[in-house]
Order: sequence, then structure tokens, then C-alpha cells
Amino acid sequence: MIASNAGREEVVEGLSEIVLENGKSITLKDLIRSNPEDILGRRHTAKYGSETAVLVKVLDAGERLTIQVHPDREFAQSAFQSVFGKTEAWYILGGRTIGGEDPYVLLGFKPGMTQAKWKKLFEDQDIPGMIGALHKIPVQPGDVFLVEGGVPHAIGSGCFLIEIQEPTDYTLRVERTTPRGHSLPDQACHQGLGFERMLECFHYEAYDEQETLSRWKKEPALVRQLAGGSEYALIDHSSTDRFRMHLLEIQDELQVEGNGTFSIAIVISGTGTIVCRGQAQDVSQADEIFFPAVLEQVNWINTGKEPMKVILCYPPE
Repeated sequence: MIASNAGREEVVEGLSEIVLENGKSITLKDLIRSNPEDILGRRHTAKYGSETAVLVKVLDAGERLTIQVHPDREFAQSAFQSVFGKTEAWYILGGRTIGGEDPYVLLGFKPGMTQAKWKKLFEDQDIPGMIGALHKIPVQPGDVFLVEGGVPHAIGSGCFLIEIQEPTDYTLRVERTTPRGHSLPDQACHQGLGFERMLECFHYEAYDEQETLSRWKKEPALVRQLAGGSEYALIDHSSTDRFRMHLLEIQDELQVEGNGTFSIAIVISGTGTIVCRGQAQDVSQADEIFFPAVLEQVNWINTGKEPMKVILCYPPE
């Protein structure tokens, strides 16, 4: 995916680059196009071609992000002629207090919200009113949230998280000025749709806090527990068909089967070694690894005193 940022149209952003053994570099996108079946998997390429159908980021919010919404697939098809919307999920890594405020997220409309009320808040640029219309949820390391297309949200200041999402950058913003006072051009708010059409992207269902958390805050589900470690499903088929996210907790050694699909791993704590096809690579906290579909299995070996924790991200099946 190439990012589309107002005022930076001539800058190519958002493409991962790989340095090869010969010192030359190639974008991950071009590498995938050179051999999509081995890298993404036969079943995946039969449906999506050389498109990964998933995007993974690590975000550290120095300020609250503007209140925004992403399209569901129906709206994305109609408004952007895209087969992908931008449903996403967050795994909270941690956070810090900024301006005396602990990390939080804004998520979902409170009861009583209507499209007419939201339009009025937007037209008046009543930022406190818009913030107050959403649930403010404190976050802790290990929390998982699913943010479906159409659901209003904002990542609060001090949040440090992994985000997995559909591979688009369709972000519609209702704040025309950032929390630090920077004015946003209209294009950055409505992505060329116009403000009336932008407001149609929101889902105006409103829930109390308990139901909001029940719908979109996800609890880990144990997949397997072995002597060498455990695997948990954080986002699975019961939550969405857009992607999957798992957590590995490796005490000693844990083997992960490839199952004919690629995966993206982020080491969130500890140190260790990964072994695949007889080749070993040391890894540690903050390392990100792309595993092509052709790999049948990967052995994760913990070499530290504490358990090594890894987030595994998968495309849709």
C-alpha cells in the first residue's frame, strides 16, 4: 500500500524496503510480485493476486489522534472503488502519561447520538462535544480492541500499540484542526468525497460503555499450551474475517506451522532464535519478521531468562 497524504502527493511513502545479500535493495511489494505464490501462498494469490490483503503497523501516539472513521467494505467499494475497507485492530503494548493524562482510546458513539447531532457537532467544530460523544476507555498493556469500518474512534496520547488492518489508508477526519493546533486541508478530512458524503461513512449505532466493550474489546483465547510455550488467539474468525492476530508466549521452544500462508511477527519482549529450514536468526524485542508462505514451519527458541512474547499477524483466509 502507498500512503496518500495531502500535501505530500509526490512522495512515495508506506513501502517496506528489503536489503538483499548483494547489498541491493528492493521493495517488499516488488519482491512479492516476483514470486507471489511462494511468498503469499497459493490459496491467497488465487483470491488476492499479489496483494497482501493486510497491513501491520507499530504506532506511538505523542498526541491524541484526530477523531476519525474508516470505511467498511461496502462504503469503500461505493466511494473509493476499493475491494478493501479499513477495519483494524489494536494490541496495546504500553503507554506513558502525557500532560497528566494516562493512555486511553476513544471508541464508539455513546447512547443518544444521531447523524443529525453528529453533523451539527462537526459543522460547529465543537471538539469537546465530539470527544464527549465517544466512550473514553483507559488502556493497559495486553488490551485488544477491534475497530470495525464505520466505528468512530481516536487513539489517545501516550498509546503505544500494534495495529493490524485492511491494506488501505482511507481515513476520514471530523476535526479540521489537530490537538496541537495544525489546520488540516479539506482533502485530508474527506479524502475527496466532500463533507456530506464523509459523514455517511459513520455507523450511527450507539451503545453504552458495557456493550461497547463487549463488542470491541477482545479477550485472548488459548489455542494450545505445551511444555515449551503457549499460543493465544487475540483476533480470530469469531471477531472478523479481515485478518487474524495471535500471541506466542515462549518459555523454552515453540514450533509454529506455516499452513501455506504468510505471517508477520513482532517480538514484543525477550530474546531468542528463530530456526527455519536449518537457518538460524537471533531476534529480540522490537524485531519485525516477514515469514513467506513457502516455509512449512518455524521454531521459536527462547534464549533469555524471561518468556519471549511474539505477536503473529495473518492475512484473511
